[in-house]
Amino acid sequence: GSPQAREANEWTRRQLESWGLQEARLEPWGPFGRGWTYERAVVHMVSPSAAPLIALPRAWTPGTDGPRRGAVVRTKLESDADLDRVRGTLAGRIVLLDEPRDTRDPDRPLFRRYSEAELEQLAQYAPGVDGRRARPRDRDTELRRIRFGRRLRDFLAAEKVLATVEASEREGALVRVTGGGSRESGESTGPTALVMAVEHYNRLVRLAERGTPVELEVEVRARFLDDDPMAANTLAEIPGTDRRGEIVMLGAHLDSWHGGTGATDNAAGCAVVMEAARILRALDVRPRRTIRVALWTGEEQGLLGARAYVREHFGGRPDAADPDERRLPSSLRRHAGPLTLKPGHARLSAYFNVDNGTGRIRGIYTQQNPAAAPIFEAWLRPLHDLGARTVSNRSTGSTDHVPFDAVGLPAFQFIQDEADYSTRTHHTNLDVYDRVQRDDLVQASVVLASFAYHAAMREERFPRKPLPRESSPERTPAPDEHTHATGF
Repeated sequence: GSPQAREANEWTRRQLESWGLQEARLEPWGPFGRGWTYERAVVHMVSPSAAPLIALPRAWTPGTDGPRRGAVVRTKLESDADLDRVRGTLAGRIVLLDEPRDTRDPDRPLFRRYSEAELEQLAQYAPGVDGRRARPRDRDTELRRIRFGRRLRDFLAAEKVLATVEASEREGALVRVTGGGSRESGESTGPTALVMAVEHYNRLVRLAERGTPVELEVEVRARFLDDDPMAANTLAEIPGTDRRGEIVMLGAHLDSWHGGTGATDNAAGCAVVMEAARILRALDVRPRRTIRVALWTGEEQGLLGARAYVREHFGGRPDAADPDERRLPSSLRRHAGPLTLKPGHARLSAYFNVDNGTGRIRGIYTQQNPAAAPIFEAWLRPLHDLGARTVSNRSTGSTDHVPFDAVGLPAFQFIQDEADYSTRTHHTNLDVYDRVQRDDLVQASVVLASFAYHAAMREERFPRKPLPRESSPERTPAPDEHTHATGF
């Protein structure tokens, strides 16, 4: 919802059009909610000694209206009883919300690639064992945490807390920051919410625990954007020939968090998708099926842009009538009623997604579609010299292929080398151009272009799994749905 996101939409549309793709367009979806942007975040300790501290604001939390000073207090706010205990004592304070976190020597390299043994293990199907980033969730526990988070946000605003501070999940001065506050106009956003480098956070905790008065000066310039609640996906295509009404899609998400520039999450994936399309145009291929590029927005808030596209073009289930249910994150929401398919559902052959950082492609997950395995093995055979050879019958989640899979469409995410995605760049202030591996992206673009061409040219429609019968919350936790309670 930021001006930068809208600029990215328009730039990618123009770029794809300049390469000769047709029907380059922005397709609105929504409502997404209010936008948010920030331009300054400065935190200094002014007593007992002067020191600059590394911290960034959570998205959708307000600024400070100029430099503000406040005393630091550390307290536990994890239940309604905790709120009652401190009521009336926090006005004008800067509240430390987390326990100090141990910092230990790294137990694995900061940068890594799959070994052959690891790829072999990944290729072995294990029932109930999923691929990267999929994890089970206890819905009731998550619901309690979300609902308490809303009460906590209201409480902190009513108590006139100056700011809250949490410890980053990463070490080495990395600040991993996502969302907080609320995108909904009229809802309380709470006070300024900061995430601080863990080493600096731990220093504040040690001082507070010794009884040493600590005062910080905080200045955050942030603003909410309420003029347009809609968002947009960027789309463009290479038209097909004799089967142009059928579609092969390539996608990645264009939105990113604000700690860095989103270079590995997920400008890298967008670059690969766009370059694959450029390669096919440069080769002047004439695919039988139309090849459509999609660059999604709202992925970081719960795959929202891709979900909206799937619902509009392919089908879905009606939302629950309960308004409380509709307020939940989409990955926790139970959709009531049967799956309704649209005519476009039959015309999509396959969707290929790129969103696991900057690493080269080593293979692909079949998303538990065993009929896809021999097809992918054949497509990968000419690419073995590029290091892409593994087919895994496991599923993987948490990115934009999931809404397609949820309505029974063939949708796939590639296996990529980890690089330093989980250790340094994912949602951090180091997610910048310097962490991008150029040669890896070149390799990935070639692999994706090859897959898109094969899918567009094959005689048969790509094999599908049986349609899902039951409705339940999808196992697709969005990154900002796993933050501290103040993040809701």
